[in-house]
Amino acid sequence: MNPTTRLTFAALASISSFALAQTATLDIDASKPGIAISPSLYGIFFEEINYAGDGGIYPELLRNRNFEDNDKTPESWSLVLGEGAKGSATLGTRPEGSQYNRHHLTLTRDADSKGSVGLANDGFWGVVVRKNSIYKLSILARAKSSTKIKVSLANRAGEEYASASADVATGDAFKPIELQLTSGMTDPVARLVISLDAPGSVDLDYVSLMPTGEIANGVVAPKSDAVASKYRSDLFDKLKGLTPAFMRFPGGCWVEGEVLANASRWKRTVGPLQDRWTQPNLWGYHSNNGLGYHEYLQLCEDLNCSALFVINVGMSHRGVVPMDQMGEFVQDALDAIEYATGPVDSKYGKMRADAGHPAPFKLEYMEIGNENGGPAYNERYALFYKAIKAKYPQMKLVACEWAGGHPTSPGVDIIDEHYYDTPQFFFRNAHKYDTYDRKGPKVYVGEYAVTINNGTGRLIGALGEAAFMTGMERNSDVVVMSSYAPLFAQVSGKGWNPDLINFDSARSYGTPSYYVQKMFSNNRGDVVLPADLKVSEPPKPEPAHGTAGVATWRTQAQFKDFKVTGADGKVLYTSNFANREGWTFSRERSFQVRDGMLVQRGEEDDTRATVGDVNWTDYTVEVKARKTGGDEGFIVQAHTESSGDYVWFNIGGWGNTRSAIERRADGGKQIIGEPADFKVEPDRWYDLKLEVKGEDIRGYVDGKLIASAKDERKPIAKVFAASSRDNATGDVIIKLVNGGDAKYTTQINVKGLPKHASSATAQVLSGNPEDENTLDAPEKVSPTETKVDLSGDSIKYDAPPYSVTILRIGGTK
Repeated sequence: MNPTTRLTFAALASISSFALAQTATLDIDASKPGIAISPSLYGIFFEEINYAGDGGIYPELLRNRNFEDNDKTPESWSLVLGEGAKGSATLGTRPEGSQYNRHHLTLTRDADSKGSVGLANDGFWGVVVRKNSIYKLSILARAKSSTKIKVSLANRAGEEYASASADVATGDAFKPIELQLTSGMTDPVARLVISLDAPGSVDLDYVSLMPTGEIANGVVAPKSDAVASKYRSDLFDKLKGLTPAFMRFPGGCWVEGEVLANASRWKRTVGPLQDRWTQPNLWGYHSNNGLGYHEYLQLCEDLNCSALFVINVGMSHRGVVPMDQMGEFVQDALDAIEYATGPVDSKYGKMRADAGHPAPFKLEYMEIGNENGGPAYNERYALFYKAIKAKYPQMKLVACEWAGGHPTSPGVDIIDEHYYDTPQFFFRNAHKYDTYDRKGPKVYVGEYAVTINNGTGRLIGALGEAAFMTGMERNSDVVVMSSYAPLFAQVSGKGWNPDLINFDSARSYGTPSYYVQKMFSNNRGDVVLPADLKVSEPPKPEPAHGTAGVATWRTQAQFKDFKVTGADGKVLYTSNFANREGWTFSRERSFQVRDGMLVQRGEEDDTRATVGDVNWTDYTVEVKARKTGGDEGFIVQAHTESSGDYVWFNIGGWGNTRSAIERRADGGKQIIGEPADFKVEPDRWYDLKLEVKGEDIRGYVDGKLIASAKDERKPIAKVFAASSRDNATGDVIIKLVNGGDAKYTTQINVKGLPKHASSATAQVLSGNPEDENTLDAPEKVSPTETKVDLSGDSIKYDAPPYSVTILRIGGTK
């Protein structure tokens, strides 16, 4: 932190839900502005997860429009047979198809069929249509003989809201059909039906239904006319409301893929829509990449924000490209920059211009990989960094910070840190960046959210995030960028929870976290103002204590000669594993006792066995361990409490690359201390030892100290603040977070406030800690605004329990 900016936080006392109001004092010096706040501090992170693009902001209403989701069956399409009808729908391939569009679907009505034969698509849990709105239907089709198709928007009972007919071109080539359908009804769960009213067959390839942003009487969308048909309007408007400084895209794990064949490659996502790669998504569905590289760049432009593109670094979750084959991947990065920013006479600049955007896009950042780490990442990162900086020295490059490490050469502009945990974790870490090395690389907190003990997005989670955000803002000389994750979720297709914005086919809402992000972003000052917050002291937590044990993570292992020794040298427990008596297992079927060993045979995450007295405090755990299979190594555990909290020594974790001390507290787990490179060899016995004494924790392998840490169990503060000045208006902006269950009467004193400043407004987000927004109650937890009395240069403000307040005191302009 800048020496002129001092924030002192004593923590809030533990109180009951019926506690009386508490007091606090916040002293701000507006006459001595401190560090500049990064204008890029608050952005958004868009990943193709939870149907964020396909089925979300990308306005395609049909699913599997290219028939590429499955090479055996036409997923998302179903046969609709009228009374007495006979027919079929079969998936086929065509040699003349493009590289990524090889399938088509043949709809046939048999000669003896007495009823209509149709093909229906229900979209993404319903095709939403609105009365008098116009929809554009695009089809590629062919027929061997004269054939007419009928298309309709209808409900499942067959009631039609719109219909049209078209002749299908005969011959071997697929020809386009373009139709407009005006719905006569509003229905969020309609469907599209393509039918044959006479015997015959038709081949279909690429069937797309898009809203046009028009109604029968003229153009609609006065708020966002330019984007009326590019995006789903309510989701776009919610993004616009966040006023993001940048957007990171397209992932996330989506970039890596589970295997290299499914890794994200931007060149497969540009060009004609019908020829783009339908990408298998590790989140459990396919994406047609209609929202491709070009469209992401366009979305950034429409949001008036910079673009941060994440490029695959030659690594997936389960594979690594050999170094002698990395040239193609590095060239992809250079070509992506040329596509976004190159002149129209360059190869990829021309491709951009041909796609309708001759002017360059504002691609300011590129992230090299996602959640990658270790030696394999470091050497690949170096290839990208050198090549990109040589040709595009102005490009700001982001490196992964993963498992406690990041590359150190040939250069690092910004590192990307990720945090998913409990509300208490974020309260505890609100001062994390106060002591960061000011000479190190800048920090981008690229993914963070309360994901544990937070329902589908509760107020208490938003408060934890808000507390953490005050720390990022106060330390914006270090933290220059941040973005919550994930951004979007279709409520019927969630692969991750919670999320910032939730929606179904027709409605959407922001979680309490959405409003926190909006409040902070819309009230970002230009410079930090020194502030000193004083609140009462909470009680100190009790000393660490708990049982001991062993564990594995996606690994099979054997353990023997287990012993626990107290600080006085007395043996507290020993076992030669003649039986399992006294032991508790997280997965009963994974463990068995055999030949004097505890054998773990499962492949699951977090497989634990514990034993002993929950009141044990200082002691040493010793055990012999051997890996027999799986991805990682083994774990020695201590201080396991009934709440589920513990500390453990993780040997050969993170894909069998590192070892570290980890602590689980309040439902979340994090590395404490410095990790060390370490790889566990299979079929070899190791002597493991874990010492826990007071706050000191040490982990040994074969008598050698491998990892150590301080388990500092500090009380959890619940009141936090940040203050800044808006240079354009002169406003003093105060962000005040009360994460506790007591009202805080806060005396706010502002030194150096302009004499004629006479008014203040308070924007307040508050409620019960477990309150959530829903589709039926989208604004249950949302901000309210009130006037606040200003007495000279001070305000007496009652911060409600469980609240975030933004106070703005009118300035000089």
